[in-house]
This record gives sequence, structure tokens and C-alpha cells, in this order.
Amino acid sequence: MDLVVSLGTRFCDRTESGCPVSSDSLEGVASEIVACRSCPRLVRYRERVARTKRAAFRDWDYWGRPVPGFGDPDAEVLIVGLAPAAHGGNRTGRTFTGDRSGEFLYRAMYRAGFANQPTSVSKDDGLVLRDCYIAAAVRCAPPQNKPTRIEFARCQPYLEREVVLLRHLQVVVVLGAAAMQAFLRTWRGTGHVVPSPVPKFRHEGTWLLPPLTLIATYHPSQRNTQTGRLTQSMLDRVFESVQRVRSTGHLLDNRGDTRV
Repeated sequence: MDLVVSLGTRFCDRTESGCPVSSDSLEGVASEIVACRSCPRLVRYRERVARTKRAAFRDWDYWGRPVPGFGDPDAEVLIVGLAPAAHGGNRTGRTFTGDRSGEFLYRAMYRAGFANQPTSVSKDDGLVLRDCYIAAAVRCAPPQNKPTRIEFARCQPYLEREVVLLRHLQVVVVLGAAAMQAFLRTWRGTGHVVPSPVPKFRHEGTWLLPPLTLIATYHPSQRNTQTGRLTQSMLDRVFESVQRVRSTGHLLDNRGDTRV
């Protein structure tokens, strides 16, 4: 796999002299993801859910396959979640689409200017992302929303390739501790340095991973949003921080605090 080459504070544009040339593409990665059957447990579960369905969605033709990344190929921001929801992305075929977590997330993204609408209900609902791309650490819906270590490992090459191909990235937002750990493994896997000690998750924690800034937030799961652990205003502040980093280029230290 070709690795990203850092030039200053951004990824190398592959059209520039001296940069590696790759025939890989986001479309190619997406096609491979959709066809993947590497994890027998996940294949059985996603397909069983697609056959049995939830009563509220009995008229739906469930997607029942791995869910690829979605968004702007020239994105400056990458959002990394955990995995598709059994009756969300596994039903609709698009990440964070058709479930409560997606409703919460896309409202915040709309207010921050990253989405053209605050709702996400199906693949053909007209949703368009601007300057943003969304992917997951694991591409199939896992039983009890708990992927195994080997399932994370089998999906990691897909995220690595997406990170390489999104060559204008400035900020990565991770949704929850598991997504953060998966992204740090991915970052190391693409030849980049992960700070030591390894950053530990905390909501609104921010770290410099040259040439990126990493920002963490609680996952917008129903458990977190219904208990008030994550409120809409808290998530709005995260995206305000994303826009601030994009507009000012402020560097942040590895303790999760702004460098003044």
C-alpha cells in the first residue's frame, strides 16, 4: 500500500512531483468493503437481521452487507464511528442513516455546515456532505454492538486506505473510545507516529497528530444521548472546535489542551 507523505501541515497531493502514485480510489475501497465476507460471525449476524427485520421496518429491503464510507472525496474532516447499527446502516446501506445516533449526529453536522440537511433516513434522501467524510472502524453490524479484536483488525486496512486517499484531511473526529483506539492503530498502520504515552479518550480531548488534529467526542448512541452524557450542545461544541482548527490552524498539545 502506498503511504501518505506529509508536506508541511497537509497530506501530499499525489499530482505533485516526488509524491507516490497510486491507482487506489475511494470507489474501489467501497466496492471491496461491500463485497467483504471475511468475518463469519458478522456475515451471519448482518444477514440474519436482514432476513428477520424489525417489525417497524418489515416493508424495507434491508441492505444486509458491509457499509462503506460516505462523503466528500476532498474532505478536510474525517468522522470515525464504531460500526453500523443493525437496523440503521445495515438496513439502509449508508453509515449513520436510519437510526437515532444518525439523527443526533447529522443535526450537529448540518448546523456546523458539513451537511446540506439535518436528517438522514435513506440512501436516496438527498443528503450531501461538504468537506467531510464518514467511516467506521468496523463495516458490518456486530452482535450487541461489540466487534471482536480480530474483526477490528480485518477492517483496519479499509480505514487505512481511506485515510491515505483523503489527502486533504486536517481534522479527525472520533466517536467514542473504541473508535479512537481504532483510528490510532490505523494512523500507526499508515506509517505515522502516535504520541507516547498513547492519548486516552476523553470528551472534547484534542491532540496534534501531524499533519492532523484529532478530536474526541462521546458516541451519539441512544444510551449516551438519552442519559444526558452527550447533549446536542456538547456535540455542537465539538464541531465548533473542528471549524476553529480548520480556520485558524491552531496547534494543540498531546494532553488534550489547547497550546497557548
